Amino acid sequence: MIHRTFNKKIAGKSGAEVYKDNVTGEKIDFLTPKPIGNKFTEPPLISHVLPVDLDKDGLLDVVVCDCRNNTVSWIRQYPLGIFTETVLASDMLAPAHIQAIDFDKDGDLDLMVAVLGMLFPNNDKIGSVVVLENDGKCHFTKHIIVDKIARVSDVRAGDLDNDGDMDLAVAQFGYDDGETRWIENLGNWKFQSHILQNLSGPINVEIVDIDKDGDNDIISLVSQEWEEIYCFINDGKGHFVPKLLYGSTNQDFGSSGIYICDLNKDGLDDILYTNGDAFDYIPPQGRPWHGVQWLENKGNLQFEFHRICNFTGAYNARPVDIDNDGDLDLFVVSAFNLWDKPESQSFMWLENAGNMQFIKHNITNNPTHMLTLELGDFNNDGLMDMVTGGMHAYPPYDRMGRVTLWINNGKLTVNK
Repeated sequence: MIHRTFNKKIAGKSGAEVYKDNVTGEKIDFLTPKPIGNKFTEPPLISHVLPVDLDKDGLLDVVVCDCRNNTVSWIRQYPLGIFTETVLASDMLAPAHIQAIDFDKDGDLDLMVAVLGMLFPNNDKIGSVVVLENDGKCHFTKHIIVDKIARVSDVRAGDLDNDGDMDLAVAQFGYDDGETRWIENLGNWKFQSHILQNLSGPINVEIVDIDKDGDNDIISLVSQEWEEIYCFINDGKGHFVPKLLYGSTNQDFGSSGIYICDLNKDGLDDILYTNGDAFDYIPPQGRPWHGVQWLENKGNLQFEFHRICNFTGAYNARPVDIDNDGDLDLFVVSAFNLWDKPESQSFMWLENAGNMQFIKHNITNNPTHMLTLELGDFNNDGLMDMVTGGMHAYPPYDRMGRVTLWINNGKLTVNK
């Protein structure tokens, strides 16, 4: 099998970059950007985008956390290729992350929302966890599970005590006062909180049976000066023991996100890990040590650190075999690159060239400030598309985008 590699040549008509295949000489522009959802008049502040078929009509939609408008909205796709945005919940002060899951097990998708209360770091108890309960017709009832707590940056649902219902894992960034907790579902919309850790800066939680013992554990990323990844090991009854999986010696590492995937396809869940946060700086600028790394699961809760690449401002990375060669490539966005320099990229493809060696390919520098990236097949053609959101909290404001759909036009192939 021959892996195609590409050299940047010119800007494509779509605004993405065009590459010339070194094997065939063919020019390839394989992602076509399309803004979707409402137009904007002020710099967008999109904290999360979630591809999901919310109305179960066979077409992927996008649910959006909008910190400019303090809303959770639904960009519905209907019919194919037509996108219309409506607000599902307002007065959500700086929603940070959303998960779609059948929380009450009635057959439709509910929405778990992490609410910061304020976009920028603050020690006030202004965070909350909200569940938007779906009535089956995409009308949602707001349930405030807990409020007046340190700013909530992430919430995920899963059965954490093996009693058959959905509990919640919660990351609370705060500022220098934060927590990681799990919230026990007592039934009838009653809940009890259990504090797992008192550290500032948790930004992600993931629920996964990382040790393959039949119960759900919690993986937490703690940023701020800690820059650590923890596993809270479950005994199967909701009692957790913390274990440090990784810690950086650089207190300015800038941890920005984790994602659980089996990157090397060995049957064990690994941790894809980006560091590119720069909210602590005024003006915020990325640092040369920012980039993408992989914590390889070696078994027995032992993880080996691998640096994949440098990428200033790296904020979200997602895996997909985009070139159909049997291994997982990576796509990654930057929120805090050096935007005054036109060569600074906001979106990159890391081609897996085999043996877990990755080749960097620029996709675009427009729009800038991409904070969030997710994957999905939006036009049901069997090709993976992507959706990104822009967090334009700081200048420059010359290349802005709110929610952008990147359609895979199928021009990227592999010669065999």
